[in-house]
Amino acid sequence: MNRSARRIRRTLQVTGAGAAALVALSACSSSDSGAASSGGGSDGLSGTVNVFAAASLTESFTELGEEFEKRHPGTEVVFNFGGSDSLAAGITSGAPADVFASASPRTMKAVTDADAAAGTPVTFVRNRLEIATLPGNPDRVASLKDLTGSDLKVVLCDRAVPCGAAAQKALTAAGLKLTPVSYEEDVKSALNKVVLKEADAAVVYRTDVKAAGDKVAGVEFPESAKAVNDYPITLLKDAPNADVGQAFIELVRSAAGQKVLTAAGFTAP
Repeated sequence: MNRSARRIRRTLQVTGAGAAALVALSACSSSDSGAASSGGGSDGLSGTVNVFAAASLTESFTELGEEFEKRHPGTEVVFNFGGSDSLAAGITSGAPADVFASASPRTMKAVTDADAAAGTPVTFVRNRLEIATLPGNPDRVASLKDLTGSDLKVVLCDRAVPCGAAAQKALTAAGLKLTPVSYEEDVKSALNKVVLKEADAAVVYRTDVKAAGDKVAGVEFPESAKAVNDYPITLLKDAPNADVGQAFIELVRSAAGQKVLTAAGFTAP
C-alpha cells in the first residue's frame, strides 16, 4: 500500500457489518504504526496517528497532516473522512482511532456518552451552509426558497449527518419545506452530485463550495446564520498513539492550524 493510498480514506455510513469493516480497516491502519515508528523526531513523537474527521475537513486536515509530518519526522497521519455519524459509530464499535473531529456537538455526544473520549471535546472551528449550484448559476438561484421549485433537482445531506441536520434547521427557520431528489451520506457526496451535473443544486457547507472552485457556484442565504455548526475535536480514550494524537490536536488549535482552517472558509470559535 503506497503512502498516498494510506493517508486518506473516505468512510461511508456505518451500520452492522459496515461498522465491523471500519474497525478492521482502522486496525490495518494502526498496524502500520510499527513500520513508521522507527526513526522518530527529536521530540520523541513517532508512529501512525489515525484521525477520524468530518468530510468537510478533508482539504484543510489533509494540508495540516502534511504540515504535521514535516514538523515531526517519523510520524504519519492517516485520515478516515466521512459523515460524522458514521465515524462516531465506528469509534463506539471499537475502531482504534486516536482523534475524532466532528462537524457537530450532537455527533460528538455519541462518543462522549459511550465514554470513548479522553477529556472534554473542544470546539476548534465553526461552519455555515451555502447553496452550491451549477457553474454560472444558470437557474438563477438567489435564495433558499428558490430551491423549492419543482423544476429543480436539489440534493441534501442525510438528516442524520450534521450538514443535513443544519439544512433542516435552516429550512425550518425560513418556514420552507423541500423534498430533495436524494439524501446523501455526507457533504462531499451531496456536492459531488452538482459537480457531476446530476443535480442542479445542493445545500452544503461554504467550505466545500470554496474547495470545489469553479466546478460549482456558491449562493449565500440569510437563514444559514440560524444553522451554524460548531466542530468539536477530542483525543480518544483508547487512542493507540495518544501522544501523537494530542500533538495533532495542538497543531489544529494553534495559530498555524487556525490559519489553514480560516483560509478554507471556516470561522474561529
